[in-house]
Amino acid sequence: MFCSFYINPTSQIKPSSVPLDPSLPAGHLRKKKMVMWVFGYGSLIWKAGFHYDDRLVGFIKDYRRVFYQGSTDHRGTPEYPGRTVTLEPAEGEWGVAYKVSRKEDQEVALTYLEVREKQYDKKAYVDFFTKETASSPAVTGLMVYIASPDKANSNYLGPASVEEIAKQIVGAEGPSGPNTDYLFSLEKALLQMGCKDEHVMKIADEARKLIEEAK
Repeated sequence: MFCSFYINPTSQIKPSSVPLDPSLPAGHLRKKKMVMWVFGYGSLIWKAGFHYDDRLVGFIKDYRRVFYQGSTDHRGTPEYPGRTVTLEPAEGEWGVAYKVSRKEDQEVALTYLEVREKQYDKKAYVDFFTKETASSPAVTGLMVYIASPDKANSNYLGPASVEEIAKQIVGAEGPSGPNTDYLFSLEKALLQMGCKDEHVMKIADEARKLIEEAK
């Protein structure tokens, strides 16, 4: 996988122990009660911002995390966009899954996320695994927000070199704070859950280098 995974003693990995019923609709986790699951791969990892009943560490297949989305509302401005992560097709990516059970909590969470993720133009529903050796997902039907390269997404910045991405992040700041706070918080959160994301770590290292050189 793009994110090499190692077992961190502080990680809270909760593998599935009860088989899934394939007849259940998306959004269920081995129970008949309908629940909502949200997959976080960026700032949602360390800052959910809504009430949830459970949090699992694991991965989804067919995507990887990349700093290709421009941020003009949180970590940058229209004049100087920051960069945040989105997903693109790849082998797989680690993150966290949040379970929201109560209908009232689901409504509040969705309202909150629609504002927070308003510059992410796509939603996908994915399977979530807690073990790389698992043949069946621990949860099905997780909702995930994705910023696509479609023309309709005017904030999509796309690929760039590690040096270019780091330089842009170091210079950007928005209503939610410096873009570097986002970058370093993401790196820290991933390491705490046992995930060494090469893309994130290389950009973070380059950003630290630029900050040190500017002193």
